[in-house]
Order: sequence, then structure tokens, then C-alpha cells
Amino acid sequence: MTAILFGLATAIAWSVSTLCSTRASRMVGAAPALAWVSFIGFVICAPFALLDSRSGVDPVDLGWLGIAGLGNVIGLLLLYAAVRRGKVGIAAPIASTEGAIAALIAVLVGEAIAPSALLVMAVIVVGVVLATLDLSGADDGQPGVTPVFLALIIPVAIVFGIGLYAGGRVAGTVPAGWLISASRVVGVILVSLPMAVGARHRLRVPRAAWPWLIATAAAEVIGYWTYLMGARVSISVTAVLASQFAAIAVVGGYLLFGERLSRVQRGGVVLICVGVAALAVLRSAG
Repeated sequence: MTAILFGLATAIAWSVSTLCSTRASRMVGAAPALAWVSFIGFVICAPFALLDSRSGVDPVDLGWLGIAGLGNVIGLLLLYAAVRRGKVGIAAPIASTEGAIAALIAVLVGEAIAPSALLVMAVIVVGVVLATLDLSGADDGQPGVTPVFLALIIPVAIVFGIGLYAGGRVAGTVPAGWLISASRVVGVILVSLPMAVGARHRLRVPRAAWPWLIATAAAEVIGYWTYLMGARVSISVTAVLASQFAAIAVVGGYLLFGERLSRVQRGGVVLICVGVAALAVLRSAG
């Protein structure tokens, strides 16, 4: 039950992050948005990382930590670029298959999971896929699915999934403050600092963008912390439930950006919710 609760909390936090980052990236651009989100997140995380400071961490664990941070940063940059060109209601479900990829990696390397839970996970994944099948184009005045959009969003699930699994691998051995800070540190080093040196003018953002940037950074930190807490119990269950941020983001895209939900998308959202409920019952019974 612990993994279920933390997984659902992660879904809520990541949906907030997705919607706020969509607004921010459309206002200031993908790279500047990520630069500020990384920096703000680093400021939030730094005190906790310092409090968790300890010696003797295994170098292999540090390697997994680096992979987790790099996967998250690359995934966010691609996601921010994608939602500038297409609907968040399509981008979020595609990105959310990260959970299925992380779960698949976990099962392939030997994590035990009941066949019934695997079946329910498959149902959830089907629901997520159905939620992406709104290929009607720009009939509502917003961008449709284009080759550029797909080229940006499809790799997001892969790199996010690798990052999720890598973070889960060391969730019980590396200080939590380090885990939460990893992607923020990588983002500051690879995005924020280079832009501050070479493209400082691009870091100037309008006042209206600051609430969205701050909310994105805070939600990212909270979501990753809840994911890591759940991953200490089960990487696969937490990762798949965390992917349900897509269902919330689809609804949020409709409410905030006027994106229409197709019949297929609505069916996918319902299937996702049924699958989540069934998985909760199976895990609590076990």
C-alpha cells in the first residue's frame, strides 16, 4: 500500500509540474524554462542535500545517481520543447509511458511481481496508449501531431524511464537529499550555467512567467521525492502509478488550454483509472 500511495502522490505532483511547465515554456522557451526550473529546484534541494551529506557512498551508486539526473534533465528539455509545438493532452500520455519502461526494466532484472499485477499494468499501459490517439490535427485551432513533435516526445519516455529506474536502484542506499538534488545539479551544470555565460539575455523572463516557473520547480521536487519513497518498496508499482499524471494532465490541458478530449482519449483515461483501482486492490490484498 505504501508504494501505491506514494505513486499516486507522484502522479499529482507531476501533473502540476507538466501543466505549469507547459505554460512557462510557451512563454519563455524550452531551454530558458529548464534553466530556471533547475536553478530554483537546486535552491530548494540544497539544504536537504547538505543535511544528508555523508561519506562512504559507493562509486557505483554515484554512477546510478548521475544516470538518474541526466535522464531527467534530457527528458525535461525534450518535453518542454514538445509542448511548445503540440498539445499537453497528447504529450503527457506519451511521456507517461516512462513508468512502463522503468517497470519493464525492473522486471527484466529480477524484481518479483505477481502475474495478476503484471496484467493490470498492461491494462494501464493500454489506457495510456489510447489516450495518445488523438491524431485529428489542428481542428481546434491548436497544433496537431507533427513529425517534429513526435521526434521530440517519443524519446522522452525512454530517457525518463531509464532515469526513474536508475533513481529507484539507489533509493535505499544514497541519501534522499542527494537523489532529489541530482537532476537539479545536472540541470544547473549543463543548462543554467552555460546559458548564464553564453546566452544571458535568454534568461530574462517576464514577471508573469515566474509563478509558473516556481510552481514547476516545486512540483518537480515534491514528485521526485514521493517517487523515491515509493520506489524503496517497489520500483515497478510506483513507476506505473506515477505515470497516471497523464490522465490528470489531459484534463488539465482541457481546462487550462482549451484542448479537446477525443472519444478515444476519454476511453483511455477511464481505462487508466480502472486499472489504478484494480492495482490498488491487488496490492492491498497481497
